[in-house]
Amino acid sequence: MIGNILVGLVALIHCYIVYLEMVLWDTPRGRKVFKLTPDFASASKVLAANQGLYNGFLAAGLFWGLYLGAAGFQVKMFFLLCVTVAGLYGAATVGRKILYIQTVPSVLAILALWLGW
Repeated sequence: MIGNILVGLVALIHCYIVYLEMVLWDTPRGRKVFKLTPDFASASKVLAANQGLYNGFLAAGLFWGLYLGAAGFQVKMFFLLCVTVAGLYGAATVGRKILYIQTVPSVLAILALWLGW
């Protein structure tokens, strides 16, 4: 139960990231979150939307795993591992904040699922 709640939380975090990257990227809120200049936000808007789409696939995979119930264990683990790797890469290349927003929740979900919580 705890594992599935954490999987749902990770999926919702990624839904929010999708919204930030695909909708809010070049708005004052999006620029503040990602620390962007207006010119850079405008120039990179299409790239950010593409990145947002990939985050959407991560969320969709996690929701799919939840939908499958106990049979979705491997699906949930696969997508959580993808989130973990993406978070580690983002933390190493963009900023440490990503480690706490993406990686820590996904690792906690992996541990909870693995332990059968």
